[in-house]
Amino acid sequence: MINHPADSCAADLSKSSASKAVAIFASGNGSNAENIIRYFQSNPEKGKVALVVTNRRNAGVIERAERLGVECLFLTRDQISDASILLPILKERDVKMVVLAGFLLMIPDFLLEAFPNGVINIHPALLPKFGGKGMYGANVHKAVVEAGETESGITIHYVSSEYDKGEHLFSASVDLVPEDTPETVEAKIHELERRFFPAVVAHVLASL
Repeated sequence: MINHPADSCAADLSKSSASKAVAIFASGNGSNAENIIRYFQSNPEKGKVALVVTNRRNAGVIERAERLGVECLFLTRDQISDASILLPILKERDVKMVVLAGFLLMIPDFLLEAFPNGVINIHPALLPKFGGKGMYGANVHKAVVEAGETESGITIHYVSSEYDKGEHLFSASVDLVPEDTPETVEAKIHELERRFFPAVVAHVLASL
């Protein structure tokens, strides 16, 4: 597992990743997706984001992707669960890696089999605490505050067939104070996500 600081993630990548494409799956606002897209657009030698997939027609990530010139597809739960639909979409775009950035559906096993060590997720807490079904977004930060935690953070991990149980790739933490609210914790976590997530994605992509 890579530990904080993560600057080494982006360093000494001996193999060019310029031809390698990433697909981002997102269900919400899309701030992490935008950060990853911008990172690769600023560092094209490390790869590119070829596609954003969302399961919500009104997800904020749609506008963000379109504004940045990245193709965005809306797929229903049934379509995402259908290998005959999803896998050709990814193959046509030569996708080598799938990144979950606030994606709320369970990933089907066929996708994990098609992309071994190539599907990763970011969780807005220090796993194994505050993980599992229903632990996403504001729910996580509220639980952290109610538990009186003195720190929180992010965990980037491989995706497995169980929520938040895949092997850890990277974690970073931030101190909390008694005055913190779910909103202030969320702001601290967003800063960690912005700082580290794109570089970890690039690091994993270079290894594929």
